Amino acid sequence: MAAITDEPRAARRPQAGNPAIRWVRANLFSSIPNGIITVVLGAVLVKALVSFVQWGIANAVWLVPGNDSSACRAVRGVGACWAVIPEKYRFILFGTYPFDEQWRPALAVLLFIALYYISTRRSWWRRELIYLWIAALAAISVLMWGGVFGLSFVSQDRWGGLPVTLILATFGLAFGFPLGILVALGRRSKLPAIRSLSVLYVELIRGVPLVSLLFMASVMFPLFMPGGFNIDKLLRAQIAIILFAGAYLAEVIRGGLQAVPRGQYEAGDALGLSYWRKHRLIILPQAIRHVIPPLVNTFIAFFKDTSLVLIIGIFDLLTTAKTAIIDPGWQQFSVEVYIFVAMIYFAFCFAMSRYSRSLEAQTTGR
Repeated sequence: MAAITDEPRAARRPQAGNPAIRWVRANLFSSIPNGIITVVLGAVLVKALVSFVQWGIANAVWLVPGNDSSACRAVRGVGACWAVIPEKYRFILFGTYPFDEQWRPALAVLLFIALYYISTRRSWWRRELIYLWIAALAAISVLMWGGVFGLSFVSQDRWGGLPVTLILATFGLAFGFPLGILVALGRRSKLPAIRSLSVLYVELIRGVPLVSLLFMASVMFPLFMPGGFNIDKLLRAQIAIILFAGAYLAEVIRGGLQAVPRGQYEAGDALGLSYWRKHRLIILPQAIRHVIPPLVNTFIAFFKDTSLVLIIGIFDLLTTAKTAIIDPGWQQFSVEVYIFVAMIYFAFCFAMSRYSRSLEAQTTGR
């Protein structure tokens, strides 16, 4: 029998060559079918990119004198007409808000973006952030409505564009998230009445599309109000979005609660914590950490779903974009307008996605 020796294995020799080339070989040309698919898809992407560059850059019209779209019509089908954006961007972004007062919704949008950025900084995650949000939302209300500090009053019927989209999305998620937490806890409650009501709410709201809720809020809800009492159309749509978001977020959070080990609940009980302190300090932080990806996916979906308010006559960003190209002179160039709006939606959704990835990495240590 051969003797067993403890001779060390030879050191593994490092692979030679460029790491990028090795990655391409391993992932894109690891086999003949994989290589064929890579070549075909690469050719399609290159063709599409070349066509877009020719249409969107090389042959495009960027500016036109006055409101004359004849230069755009001359290159229609060959090049893009980006000149429609400088001509219509104020209506697309701010709708029918008074032209001379459009600095107010523009400042409101900047305040929203500043709030989003500050809220992503973990150093600001303290009680003062709540006060900052209250002060900023009060300032946004003053800017949009006016009627004080020398600002002229502007009714909500004149609001439109990006500020309306941000208002619906921000308030819908800000109020829908705590509502979802309460409903998720209610579904796991040991009290049959609370659990049954929570289940009924979730199944009822999730069983109908958001469009039907918006119709109910716009048409049916005023019928239940006392005579002479009327709630603004934007507020009714906001309530419908909050209820819809709360039901979907409740199921996401309930999944996170189920992923928390039973020992965490027992540890909270052993420390003598009350029900609410146990969930606030121990259970909910872990549950939310488990479901960060689906939570952000839900946030992104609801941000885009705000465009459905057009069916009840509210001028959000997408609706103002559609209305902006009613002008016969620019009606042929809707593709360019929709690309412009898509870039705005993409910027907000991509920022949310990137932040969720960084937050997940921070909380999980990966």
